[in-house]
Amino acid sequence: MAVSMKDLDPAFKGAGQKDGLEIWRIENFNPVPIPESSHGKFYTGDSYVILKTTASKSGALRHDIHFWLGKDTSQDEAGTAAIKTVELDATLGGRAVQYREVQGHETEKFLSYFKPCIIPQEGGIASGFNHAEAEEYKTRLFEVKGKHVVHVREVPFARSSLNHDDVFILDTESKIFQFNGSTSSIQERAKALEVVQYIKDTYHDGKCDIAAIEDGKLMADAESGEFWALFGGFAPLPRKGASDDAKHGSHPLKLLRVEKGKAEPIEADSLTRELLETKKCYILDCGLEVFIWMGRNTSLDARKSAGVSAEELLNSTDRPKSQIIRIIEGFETVMFKSKFDSWPETTNVQNSEDGRGKVAALLKRQGVDVKGLLKAEPVKEEPKPHIDCTGHLQVWRVNDQEKISLPDSELSKFYSGDCYIFQYTYNGDDREECLIGAWMGNNSVEGDRTTALSMGCKMVESMKFIPSMARIYEGSEPIQFHAIMQTFIVFKGGLSDGYKNHIAEKGIPDETYKEAGVALFRIQGSDPENMQAIQVEPVASSLNSSHCYILHSETALFSWSGSLTTSEDHELVERMLDFIKPELQPKSHKEGIESEQFWELLGGKTEYPSQKIVRGKEHDPHLFSCHFSKGNLQVKEIYNFSQDDLMTEDIFILDCYSEIFVWVGQGVDPKSRMQSLTIGEKFIEHDFLLEKLSRTTPMFIVMEGSEPPFFTCFFKWEAAKAAMLGNSFQRKLTILRNGGTPPVVKPKRRPSLQYGDKCQRSSRSMSVSPTPERVRVRGRSPAFNAIASTFEKPKDRNLSTPPPIVRKVYPKSGTANLNTLSLGLGSKSSAIARLTSSFEMPSARGKLIPQSLRVTSNTLKSNPERSDSEDSMSSRLESLTEEDAKEGEADDDEGLPVYPYDSVNTASTNPVPDIDVTKREAYLSATEFKEKLGMTKTEFYKLPKWKQNKLKVTVQLF
Repeated sequence: MAVSMKDLDPAFKGAGQKDGLEIWRIENFNPVPIPESSHGKFYTGDSYVILKTTASKSGALRHDIHFWLGKDTSQDEAGTAAIKTVELDATLGGRAVQYREVQGHETEKFLSYFKPCIIPQEGGIASGFNHAEAEEYKTRLFEVKGKHVVHVREVPFARSSLNHDDVFILDTESKIFQFNGSTSSIQERAKALEVVQYIKDTYHDGKCDIAAIEDGKLMADAESGEFWALFGGFAPLPRKGASDDAKHGSHPLKLLRVEKGKAEPIEADSLTRELLETKKCYILDCGLEVFIWMGRNTSLDARKSAGVSAEELLNSTDRPKSQIIRIIEGFETVMFKSKFDSWPETTNVQNSEDGRGKVAALLKRQGVDVKGLLKAEPVKEEPKPHIDCTGHLQVWRVNDQEKISLPDSELSKFYSGDCYIFQYTYNGDDREECLIGAWMGNNSVEGDRTTALSMGCKMVESMKFIPSMARIYEGSEPIQFHAIMQTFIVFKGGLSDGYKNHIAEKGIPDETYKEAGVALFRIQGSDPENMQAIQVEPVASSLNSSHCYILHSETALFSWSGSLTTSEDHELVERMLDFIKPELQPKSHKEGIESEQFWELLGGKTEYPSQKIVRGKEHDPHLFSCHFSKGNLQVKEIYNFSQDDLMTEDIFILDCYSEIFVWVGQGVDPKSRMQSLTIGEKFIEHDFLLEKLSRTTPMFIVMEGSEPPFFTCFFKWEAAKAAMLGNSFQRKLTILRNGGTPPVVKPKRRPSLQYGDKCQRSSRSMSVSPTPERVRVRGRSPAFNAIASTFEKPKDRNLSTPPPIVRKVYPKSGTANLNTLSLGLGSKSSAIARLTSSFEMPSARGKLIPQSLRVTSNTLKSNPERSDSEDSMSSRLESLTEEDAKEGEADDDEGLPVYPYDSVNTASTNPVPDIDVTKREAYLSATEFKEKLGMTKTEFYKLPKWKQNKLKVTVQLF
């Protein structure tokens, strides 16, 4: 596209160079910038140009341009906005997607910029903004639609405007009413409450009453009576008329070529990419959406002409509310590509990059900073696992319909022909987290894969769906898996009966790893806490200059470093030698100076790759809501998503390309919950973003209320919201009535997350080699050292053996130095007191001491020389139960100041400052406590937490 200086409007200089929104209003046919403080405020008589700039992970800036047309805007202003949008795109290098937005029919992407909603005001620049408020507050009625993004439309203040299918908001001077139609969804009601909050804050300075009216309650309560009285009394509501979308019905796809300002239809048997020529513009008419495709080599005038032709098409077919979306060749959206019967994987966009550079050069000569227009360098940062690596690991190998527990020394040694199940328990921010996963080798049989997934799902179900579930294939392991395993080795072949039967039936040679044979391992990883050894074919062609390798026979051991490797790679090889043939002395080789014996073991020297391994493509995460019925999956993308978009009644998929998460709300029905794995598989199969998702992409199933840190890191997460109970509407209503913030709820203590009665546990705070001579200790936590020193003798200590069985202890504060317990304790309360005073940093209690140290009977037998004092200590620990902890919790209330009920309840007009609002009842005297709650403090604290909260709510103490 040819660009000249006259094409660049001065108002757009420097636009689109940083992440965020920029808005211009059309005034006298010129774009005028709108200050950020007025973003989201639109007038019905005006036209606007909106630029959304998004900084991607790669460092590049992506642009979306929208021009918004108020219902009362003039035709001239609307035309100017359309033309200025094309000019702004040219300023940005000609690669932005452009959207036409009509008031009341905006795209969801546009509305997502202004959450929770936009409510256009009457007036505009042409009328001199003659929209002054009347002296009396104007009562308004709004119709609210949308489960994820809200469309708000003002309707006449009359009973005839209401219906049973939608949600309505009646805004009066002193109170805001939300009317929930009987057939409206819970999600729509919840989203409408966000609009109520917006109206309250914007038009009432946050000071007015709120009332929720349920359709069908008639005059049963005072607020319903007050609501219907405003409409002159109750009367049956009319049936809802057909929507505009339903009136349009299905629309056949039509492709038109724009030449000399006219749109001519193209006749073709099928819609393919080959129909689009780079020197022309086209219109793809899809009914509610009309796409304008502009070739890279088209002129600015041709692109403007195509926009005019699209407007004329809509006017001639009486479709003024249809959305017009303009797309540049090489930057087509997923929605546009999906309309075609075939679309090639990649398109050469080099010319577009050149055009972007030319625009940047023009602006630079004008003295404009153009760093946003030039391609930025990718941000180089290593991905983080967001998981505590000092937890406890159990691993089982699947063998037919059973699982075999692996010993400590084999926990991170897998075979490519087998499938494995693992359970990893670790400390979260305020609770114990658990991850259960199925790992499937590339050469494993289908029966073992099915069994592994089925057993993993049953383990999650047996633990009340608290753990997250992972489905992992060999070669596509996520960073969390490697962080858990720390030192991971994959051998060729397999040990399961299924694998052995398979190779016997097919006549395939058994390549299962043998220590006495010749084996070649590729070494990879990021650091000593995350390193892998993958066995490959022992031939020279398996080498690559960007990797290090270990080669061994029965009597020889070699390490080989490629010319493109780093000192960090060499360190990993040295560490991995502790795990592969540790009894042999290795011989180090660098690429180009290998010995003859090295090549002989590989069957002779041949050519091998030398290119640098490039990390796979990444993109910013995308969130989709899912509906799965009769084997069909329907998804809808949620733009500019946040935690508030996760509705408890729905299932969502977070697509991060390198991994996907299936989030299952607590309100999802049991049948759909059990299909969550199938939903994830269907999502990968359909590849909705057309990104060529691999069938082996790692998948995590995440349950609401048990979200792991490696999921919440994609959101600005508020734990208080995640801990709330009730459906989406009830939760939002609670937040609204609590001043816009979620109530603080003390998290419940979970039971120990374990599967089965006898669980093998292994501390993950160290790596252990197959032989005790070559132990490499990783950073052990202070709590672990304290425990280990108590139970282990310095001389014959086995670092791979965890301490004896210990019951969970919940002291009120501080962590335990278990040595104090061997001195003999006089009582349970004194034991708890001693537990709280031993470490220097009591505030770190939850992070310092492992929360479930358990071992199997086999592990205990490995240390038969336990002293009597250790047995005594173990029995004393077992006597400290959770009930004792609760008892201590009640006692801890003693010593708090006493205040009258009128000063500590939630409705107090003279509240006491600086109290713990999560335990208001603790400040009451014993007499007033029993009077209000009907029981003593001791009786109260013995109740389950949910019953405590329920009682506190009834007396306004919660």
